[in-house]
Amino acid sequence: MKNFSRRSFLQKVGLTTTVATILTSQSSFKNYEGKKLNIALCGLGRYAEYLADSFKDSKFCNLAGLITGTPSKAKDWGKKYNVPAENIYNYQNFDEIAKNKNIDLVYVVLPNSMHKEYVIRAAKAKKHIIVEKPMALSVKDCQEMIKVCIFY
Repeated sequence: MKNFSRRSFLQKVGLTTTVATILTSQSSFKNYEGKKLNIALCGLGRYAEYLADSFKDSKFCNLAGLITGTPSKAKDWGKKYNVPAENIYNYQNFDEIAKNKNIDLVYVVLPNSMHKEYVIRAAKAKKHIIVEKPMALSVKDCQEMIKVCIFY
């Protein structure tokens, strides 16, 4: 039997729960034909790839943008997921996303220590935000993030 770490177990359980929730909720919107939510993934690790793959057949959302610190990932993911170059950002030019009307939401899938910075930057860009758990490294950081999100 293969040994699993606590982390890998929780990731698999979390992903399974997320997929089950999405599938269940989609059945109640079977005939949905409204506008898709255009999502930019911030951080292109393994979990982001699961998310990107799940968006392919979604009636509700579309992978519209990418934010990464790795130029080769920007190029490869852009091609793989058909994301136009003008919707691909790095960590230095991320704030330019504020001018992009083709991105509605930033989904922060970065290491936990980077959540606060990118949630605040996305809020200042007036984008909706989803952030992976844990939200931040401390209660103080979470409170600061909430305060900025409410203000902007």
